[in-house]
Amino acid sequence: MAQLIPLRFRTGFNRDTTRHGGEGSWFEGDKVRFRDGLPEVIGGWTKVSTEVFLGTCRTLFPWTRLLGEILVGVGTQWKYYVLRGGALVDVTPIRVTTAAGDVTFSATDGSTTLTITDTAHGATLNDFVTFSGAVTLGGLVTADELNQEYQVTEVLTSNTYTVELNVTANASDTGNGGASVVGEYQANVGLNDAILGLGWGSDGWGAGGWGEAGTSSAGIGNLRVWSEDNFGEDLIINARDGNIYYWDSSAGYSSSNRATTLASLAGATAAPTIAKRIMVSDADRHVIAFGCDGEFDSGTQDPLLIRWSDQEDAANWQTSTTTTAGSLQLSSGSEIITAVQTKREILIFTNSSVHSMQFLGPPYTFGIQDVARSVQIPGPEAVVSANDAVYWMSDGKFMVYDGVTRTLDCTLEDYVFTDFNHDQEQKVCAGHNAEFSEIWWFYPSADSTDNNRYVVYDYRQQVWFFGAMNRTAWHASGILDQPIAASTDGYIYQHEFGLNDGSASPAVGIAAHIESSAMDIGDGDKFFFSRRAIPDLTFRGSSGSPTALMTFKSYRFPGSNVYDADETSVMQSSTVPIEQYTEQTHIRLRGRAFALRVESNQENTTWRLGIPRIELRTDGGR
Repeated sequence: MAQLIPLRFRTGFNRDTTRHGGEGSWFEGDKVRFRDGLPEVIGGWTKVSTEVFLGTCRTLFPWTRLLGEILVGVGTQWKYYVLRGGALVDVTPIRVTTAAGDVTFSATDGSTTLTITDTAHGATLNDFVTFSGAVTLGGLVTADELNQEYQVTEVLTSNTYTVELNVTANASDTGNGGASVVGEYQANVGLNDAILGLGWGSDGWGAGGWGEAGTSSAGIGNLRVWSEDNFGEDLIINARDGNIYYWDSSAGYSSSNRATTLASLAGATAAPTIAKRIMVSDADRHVIAFGCDGEFDSGTQDPLLIRWSDQEDAANWQTSTTTTAGSLQLSSGSEIITAVQTKREILIFTNSSVHSMQFLGPPYTFGIQDVARSVQIPGPEAVVSANDAVYWMSDGKFMVYDGVTRTLDCTLEDYVFTDFNHDQEQKVCAGHNAEFSEIWWFYPSADSTDNNRYVVYDYRQQVWFFGAMNRTAWHASGILDQPIAASTDGYIYQHEFGLNDGSASPAVGIAAHIESSAMDIGDGDKFFFSRRAIPDLTFRGSSGSPTALMTFKSYRFPGSNVYDADETSVMQSSTVPIEQYTEQTHIRLRGRAFALRVESNQENTTWRLGIPRIELRTDGGR
């Protein structure tokens, strides 16, 4: 006798089992989250600006000026921008400006390569330099062609390098640019890929025993990651293991208003010149530098030293009886990796420990206590604060600190960490999506050199989901109405905006799907037959004539391929707020077990799956 069986699934995905062993769970999916236990398509995304940033963005930082204008800091391995409205303003610090005549040019007939001579130029591959004051070389390489920004394509010697022209030089280009050429060099660029080297961790995250040296001999270099914080209307920025800079927003938004070193500010005293990370303490308005140089040892970085400025003064870092400036030294770990601020404290991560830093007031200003030992973090952006708790990815697990450090139960650990590019672990970035109580981690899969996957923890429902998306930086909503994220395509996106994938032009529908683990009929020892299903699918919020594809897959044995499947479109006219459902759909399905799949990629379509039912009756074994 046929029965209508309701299909109820546990909330979240479980990939740390087999497809058959996870009966009653969801097994596959992408672009699908859970709300009140039921799966639905995530929100869409759209470009914040049509301008493309140069390099790969690893940090985004929005802040507000006094008149309510919202600005966003955008840090890449090549540049630092301020996004104002839809325009990217290049505020990358200037490393050095030459005297007139120090720079000369040399072009070759039939070539687009321009050779620059500048004694002890200090430039590295991919650095940016802007020339001014040049005159024509005599042919197609005119003054207008020379007097612009270029990127270094090859460093020949300490005195010479090359750039690529937009024109091909001819035999008349025999000049040197004249005696008035000035070269304005931007801060040296950083790495877009971490370079492994000898020492602990150099063979990849988690490889070898604790404390054992690595075997790679490729050298070592950290990924270029900026940290930033606003000091009132202005911005303080730091390139990891580089200098600390200050950008004055009141000086305007032209390319001539560049960030300048903290030490060059009026009244600057004993300011650090190198750090791993900076922050402005919310409660007491101290600028804090982590892993910086000492007050009496300028230029020599101490990877465990923490210093802070005088209260309300970003320039004065001198310790005295008349200032609140000071310093502390961490007692464990070998270097500070990152720090994150909560309402009650600042959590500091070294390569092997976690510490809590709290404001005490005079005379000590700040105090530090240990929170956890033998705890690791892959990179400086793999941690995020949400609702006074701190979440981070660790070595093969996910962790949280909310007064106590603990490991999160995760049903996707094996799935994530067995398909993970440990060589590029520094690229992991975490983000908070407050509207849906979600913590997102973006990470590179084993066959990718940059972030192409995501895994999400819903801390309200305590469930996990996952999928594929190219995002290299994320910042939560708050100042902005919705979260923003940077992609490997050079654009910044606003998320939870509309229903479509705005990375295409024009926008296209989100390709979303969810698929269950295999479900047995009884004990799985008998065949079943089904001819009818009653879908429970709402398209609330969609427009047009939304369509989703519902697929029933049947199996003979746990290890077999799909035995027999039938597909049907489930349609509903978008009448909001009235919901209309397809009453039933006719199928022909036979097997010992089956799985359910729902998917869509139609423009302006979103859906939420309830509790569908399927009609089943036992069938013969032949």
